[in-house]
Amino acid sequence: MTALDATPRVTAVRGRRPWPARLAARLGGGAVRLVLVAVGLFWLMPTVGLLLSSLRDRSDIASSGWWQVFAHPGQLTGASYDTLFHNDKVMHSLLTTTLITVPATVLVILVGAFAGYAFAWLEFPGRDWWFMGVVGLLVVPVQVALIPVAKLFNALGIFESTPGVVLFHTAFGLPFAIFLLRNFFAEIPRELLEAARLDGAGELRMFLRVVLPLGGPAIASLGIFQFLWVWNDMLVGLIFADSGNPPITVALQQQVRQFGDNVDILASGAFLSMVVPLAVFFAFQRQFVSGVMAGAVK
Repeated sequence: MTALDATPRVTAVRGRRPWPARLAARLGGGAVRLVLVAVGLFWLMPTVGLLLSSLRDRSDIASSGWWQVFAHPGQLTGASYDTLFHNDKVMHSLLTTTLITVPATVLVILVGAFAGYAFAWLEFPGRDWWFMGVVGLLVVPVQVALIPVAKLFNALGIFESTPGVVLFHTAFGLPFAIFLLRNFFAEIPRELLEAARLDGAGELRMFLRVVLPLGGPAIASLGIFQFLWVWNDMLVGLIFADSGNPPITVALQQQVRQFGDNVDILASGAFLSMVVPLAVFFAFQRQFVSGVMAGAVK
């Protein structure tokens, strides 16, 4: 009896795969990609329609749909953007939106990073209870605080001002920022922080030199979320911003109310206000995906 014959043979019995798995295997490849491309094009259709409408004349917009551009490419023109860039109200509203969005994003990142580090690695009385209170603030809707905060801002003299809008967005962005960054910072290996302490690093230096570089993906994700929320907000800007110098969302709403037939300016202004957050998202897309996936696997 040879050694080969003496080796026991194990026969693997494969179970029958469920029918959803078999169906997915048969439909995989080109068919699935084709469906995903079709869904993506359908999702992008409103954006493409808004872009083409912003490049058409007012009479063309009123007489036919934006898809007529493919049959009549001569309808495309940049006159609406030239008129938009000479519209002082819309240009000032873009500047106001920038002055609101950038500070509100930076403040949320800074305060949220310090607080997240404190909740993750510092020991102080009632730390877990304080963190539970922060998490509880996530469920508080913005509408609940509009009247009380309006009264408070009016007493402080910052109602209908840009700093008031920045403070409002910062306050309501901090609970999510602290929750996100605390969970991310808590996954940093303790040995790494202990090694930094042995090298003589204090809490501030360790936070700046060790924690912040490692938390880059989560901070980038938080910055994108906060930037999009503040830039696209209209409710808070409509109530707390200066009516004479509103953000872009409120300015476009006022244009609809005052110049309802000025659809070419509205289309170009809406597309311009949409391009900025899209550019920010695509600029930090890699960090955003890394931050969202962080902690998904160990």
